Amino acid sequence: MSAHDPAEVRRHVERLAADGIDVVRVTYPDLIGTERARDVLLEELPRAAEHGLAFCRAVYHTSPQGDVVPVGGGLDAGLPDICVRPDLDTLVALPWEPGVAACLADVVDPATGRPAPESPRDLLRTVLDRCREHGLRPVVGPELEYFLCEPDPAGGWRRYARDPGVVYTAGLRADPDNHLLRTLRQVRGLDIGVLSGNHEFDGGQFEINLLHSGALSAADRAFRFKAAIKELARRENRLATFMAKPFNDAGGSGFHLHLSCESSDGADAEAARNAFDDPSGAYGLSATARHAIAGVLAHAPALAALLNPTVNSYKRFGPDTLAPWLIDWGLDNRSAMVRIPPERGGGARLELRLGDAGANPYLAVAGTVAAALLGVLAGEEPPPPLEGYGYDTARSAVLPMDLSTALDALEADTALTELLGKDFTTSYLTYKRNEVERFGRHVTDWEFTEYAYHL
Repeated sequence: MSAHDPAEVRRHVERLAADGIDVVRVTYPDLIGTERARDVLLEELPRAAEHGLAFCRAVYHTSPQGDVVPVGGGLDAGLPDICVRPDLDTLVALPWEPGVAACLADVVDPATGRPAPESPRDLLRTVLDRCREHGLRPVVGPELEYFLCEPDPAGGWRRYARDPGVVYTAGLRADPDNHLLRTLRQVRGLDIGVLSGNHEFDGGQFEINLLHSGALSAADRAFRFKAAIKELARRENRLATFMAKPFNDAGGSGFHLHLSCESSDGADAEAARNAFDDPSGAYGLSATARHAIAGVLAHAPALAALLNPTVNSYKRFGPDTLAPWLIDWGLDNRSAMVRIPPERGGGARLELRLGDAGANPYLAVAGTVAAALLGVLAGEEPPPPLEGYGYDTARSAVLPMDLSTALDALEADTALTELLGKDFTTSYLTYKRNEVERFGRHVTDWEFTEYAYHL
């Protein structure tokens, strides 16, 4: 948690002023991973650091369309405050917005002095504390895909650069306006560990890779990355969307998580080793790694509610989608839900391919790490790895195929929800079930096209 003494705050203010910064944007994730923020004049930063910024707690319960969902602690409690304090250790200048720096924030419930129950960043901290009790430090590498869209003269949005067949390329053939090159150069200065990028499978789809790091840092960086990509697109009158499947004639966008764990016999960070590596173990993996795989498989139905968190998410699943919709694992097999890349030694890790890009990075990482930890504590071995091309329901169980079923699986997984916390789980389930109910009442374009003329 951020705790800055006045002298430290003054040093930050002086440094920012010397760099020509006069505004600090204080940001934090809401329940679905959207950036909430307030711009603070630099001279007011000491006051914000000491007293915090007041926001309505119902910001966590607000739908993407601006409706307040009746989650406990919000409307029923008279819409009380939360207190948002800037984490000045995360300050960074925004390369595309002169005079502005941004930082993340810690969110506290003023009534209790404790982190707000719905705070995704604090939920991840709680899970990582449990890992630390067992001598494990999760390391995560995020991979995120998104679609870039431009205004359609007929109304709405259409995919940018829709030429087919330009898979895994860079340059003007796939990107005639150099979106990727320009974006890479902009986000480099954000100090979020951007490594590289390329055009992805479908027209207008891109992937930018981020460095691996400790799990909280990885989630922070993925959150800031998504916010930056969307902001940069808006500057060009375009729309960057991490929605799971925005187009009927294209595949979906994934959020793949590479997970390993470091362990150490003491406090010396240099003594840390990759706890997933064991040359003498089955498949070159340690018992810890195999147990973690078993945990992710065992809790996969519940994880779907966190890593595939929207009604739209489940339209990414199904035969011939290349998205994992069965519960399986494989050695360097991209048709499996959990892939074990070929590297061993310091690079030994699992890749969970379940998530879609619309997932809240903090909840995706927290859920995955929690499931892996439960597997380590249970000490069970995974089934034999998938051989050959997957997507065979005779060999593997099917994941939930809609959000409602996934939410039921999360609620039923008491071991996982106990680790995530009762208050968070209750709020999340209430919020997301309201989303399912609202969608169920909505008349879609498909229904009108299908029925109106003939019925």
